[in-house]
Amino acid sequence: MKYRKLGRTNWDISEIGYGMWGMAGWTGSDDAESARSLQLAVDMGCTFFDTAWGYGNGKSERILGDLIRANKDKKLYTATKMPPKNFKWPSRREFTLNDCFPPDHIQRYVEKSLYNAGLDSFDLMQFHTWEDSWLEDDRGIKKMMELKEQGLFHSIGISLNRWEPWNGVKAVKSGLIDVVQVIYNIFDQNPRDELFPACREMNVGVIARVPFDEGSLTGTLTKETRWPEGDWRNTYYVPENLIPSVEHADALKPLIPNGISMSEMALRFILAEPTVSTIIPGMRKTEHTKNNLNASDAGLLDPDLMKELEKHRWDREPQKWSQ
Repeated sequence: MKYRKLGRTNWDISEIGYGMWGMAGWTGSDDAESARSLQLAVDMGCTFFDTAWGYGNGKSERILGDLIRANKDKKLYTATKMPPKNFKWPSRREFTLNDCFPPDHIQRYVEKSLYNAGLDSFDLMQFHTWEDSWLEDDRGIKKMMELKEQGLFHSIGISLNRWEPWNGVKAVKSGLIDVVQVIYNIFDQNPRDELFPACREMNVGVIARVPFDEGSLTGTLTKETRWPEGDWRNTYYVPENLIPSVEHADALKPLIPNGISMSEMALRFILAEPTVSTIIPGMRKTEHTKNNLNASDAGLLDPDLMKELEKHRWDREPQKWSQ
């Protein structure tokens, strides 16, 4: 495993981290299997774990707390996210700070997350939704700074809406946040336009989420793929999304080098971007954990392949189904 700095936090974290949504918010999760996958990740050198209150109403945070207590001899970095007060994802332009993150709500959910995990503090506390317009009402960020000074967490982050990396540039340039979490993958390359340059300028850490485009970049989806009732992917992969996603993924298959999977190619594409501090693929099975973490040791892709993959940039606009 290789390690990178998480911006101005100056933490050395594993360049492949662990996204913990799937083990609490997706169908087919098994707690015992999740625990084995998490421990395998630790044993393989993973040190960054990202969760949220919204992942199973605190269940994923409890799982993370158990992992920390089982590995007291290791420094594992913990990150979680506060849900918006209106419990609506993604944020919309008309939502105000009062709708989503008034100070009393921030206080309540920071305390709830600490209670769920059984921890005295988190390394990183993030807004689970974000609007740059909220900077005009500084009560939210002031409350975060107050709680940070109290030692309830050590750094402040924001998680950006799907396909809207521009909606965090002001926050990054404000100097008030330490870390930004954004979708970045072979298809979603637009953070390179404005967001990444701002992060480099301000030394803000970058967490790349959704490296597999919610599954399409694993190469395993078909136009007939369906999920069990209640799985959120049924509402995300509606026909107008599933069909073009499969077509875009199929166009990549001839580019996959011999001996590696599309998933590995997708991770190594992201690792070529030095602005990214860590990638947080979701992992629920030990096989996936092993394969994803090994991508760090595999190194960067061939430069000619990178140039070809860059041609597969797919700029999308948020839709009602894009969540």
